[in-house]
Amino acid sequence: MTGVSLYGETPGHRLAADLLISLRPDQWTKNLIVFAGLVFGEQLLEPGAVARAGGAFGVFCALSSAMYLVNDVGDRARDRLHPVKRGRPIAAGRVSQATAIGTAGLLIAGGVAAAYLLAPRLALLALIFVGVLILYSRVLRQVVILDVLAIAIGFVLRAVAGAVAVDVPISQWLLVCTLLLAMFLGFSKRRQEVDALGADATQHRPTLGRYTPQLLDQLVTIVAAATLVSYAVYTTGAETVEKFGTELLTLTIPFPIYGVLRYLMLVHDTASGTGPSDILLRDRPLVVCVVGWALSVAIIIYRPF
Repeated sequence: MTGVSLYGETPGHRLAADLLISLRPDQWTKNLIVFAGLVFGEQLLEPGAVARAGGAFGVFCALSSAMYLVNDVGDRARDRLHPVKRGRPIAAGRVSQATAIGTAGLLIAGGVAAAYLLAPRLALLALIFVGVLILYSRVLRQVVILDVLAIAIGFVLRAVAGAVAVDVPISQWLLVCTLLLAMFLGFSKRRQEVDALGADATQHRPTLGRYTPQLLDQLVTIVAAATLVSYAVYTTGAETVEKFGTELLTLTIPFPIYGVLRYLMLVHDTASGTGPSDILLRDRPLVVCVVGWALSVAIIIYRPF
């Protein structure tokens, strides 16, 4: 019975479970932005386009999971000082560095190959995405403001990749909205980390020593306002009205207003340092807001009745 627990769980099963946790499947919601091109490009009812967008989603899930593994290896010492992250399998020593890096390499190779099969330009975007995240991990995460901007650029690349996968143009204003929204979420997370980690903040993330609560509150406020203004400009713009043949997208503006304000409230109420995906999935009003916005946009664009 050596190597088998009382419950029949083998070391191999435990390793597989820990490796799956390290891939962060709960964070794959961040890759849903690849479907923006499908929806706003009016391809949602085309099965082939849906399949290609789904393939692009899978590619970026693989690539983002690979980068989580790489980052966890590099951050394992700092993560051990974090009240939540110290339980991560790599920080806790349950997944070896070699296993993590080997798995990351396979995911990157497989993801880029799959992207090339979908569209050669998509493979290029996948490589740029990996390059940006590696640059972030090695350099930019140590630079105030640029650390959040680099993450936001990753979201823009996802949105562009989704449009490339289904071969449709994407509005520049939508890309601006994506960039600003990602920056809003990034600065909000930094604000939570400053509150949650207190005096230990710089040991976990050196840039937190430069981010004061006052500065972060100002940055969050500025970017939140810019996000809402850019979305309003997009929905009311002549190009948007002409493309969709309706002005009704302006009716969706209250959804992002409520969503941003609700998220701000949760950031100040939550001191655990949890990320945007955790807050979104756990807060029912915010989930209802996002689903309501998505349904409203789909109904207005596709007018099924």
